[in-house]
Amino acid sequence: MIVFTEAAGAAVRSGEIHLGGRRAAARAIPYAGDAAPPLFRFDPIERRFVALREEAAVAAGPADAEAWREALSDAPGGPVAVGPCSPSEPVYGAYRAAAEGALSAGRGVYLIDPDAGALPEGADGAAVAVVSWRPGPMPPSLAAAAATGMAAGLALPAIPGWTSEEAVLEPLLSEAVRAGARFVCVLSPAWDGPARRAAVDARACVDPGSAESFFERIHHTGSDAVIASAVASVRAACASRGLPALAPRARGRGEPPANARAAALLEERALAAEADEHRAAMLHAAVRWIDESGRDLAPLHLEGNLRKVFPFGAALAAEVEAAISGVR
Repeated sequence: MIVFTEAAGAAVRSGEIHLGGRRAAARAIPYAGDAAPPLFRFDPIERRFVALREEAAVAAGPADAEAWREALSDAPGGPVAVGPCSPSEPVYGAYRAAAEGALSAGRGVYLIDPDAGALPEGADGAAVAVVSWRPGPMPPSLAAAAATGMAAGLALPAIPGWTSEEAVLEPLLSEAVRAGARFVCVLSPAWDGPARRAAVDARACVDPGSAESFFERIHHTGSDAVIASAVASVRAACASRGLPALAPRARGRGEPPANARAAALLEERALAAEADEHRAAMLHAAVRWIDESGRDLAPLHLEGNLRKVFPFGAALAAEVEAAISGVR
């Protein structure tokens, strides 16, 4: 049995997270606790499988968009993530309220696993739906989000011996395209002992006959090179279908267009440079600076003053200037 209670207020967790390469400065949690039918969901933030339980206690946040807007007012600058949703959304309405509160605060919003009835109206490019992959049929929330016109896509882990295999990957991508996916966030899975055990359990849930061979394979494929090869394979398969392996950046209504373009470009460069940890970290730090500076970079660029205030060197400043000018 799932027991729902009303949370004391809007739960917002500040602290940078990444959704397949896109930065979120905070996370609004409309429902505290994972509870649903006995399936597995791949959490795109933790990058591991989460077991959805039939018996749990879940705290539902307020169905008041203003409460969420106020709770987000103290969070660092930049887009925010909202979710995941809950089967109780028709009763409590916390997810939609959190999304609408974030949008009214001028934030770009990444909607994690929204139900059809929880989608905010008129979000345009300010909201991007990221649907977590789970073993079994494609979640209906992907098609529901895509039908609204917002950018929607799948968060897919590149798991050696499973999702990176052509026999599994090609039908999965075809199904995502039919559902209206505009992108696939290709995720490098966490690969510690508990994460591998959860992957085995998730695989056994839908394909019991493969559990033993899959167990043997993943417990002998722990190297970074194996994971990197799986990620590369999934990204190549996505590219062959014209699916970006990165979600579009959610641009808040209060965010200067030049800042959004620059931050998006730097996030894309960071993903491309992920093997170079120092450069990737520098690019992510520059995105953080843009999001938190609160200054419109376009006038600074036009006045020739951007490099005087940008603290990451001339080479990176030149990339920001190119993005502001619309040059890729």
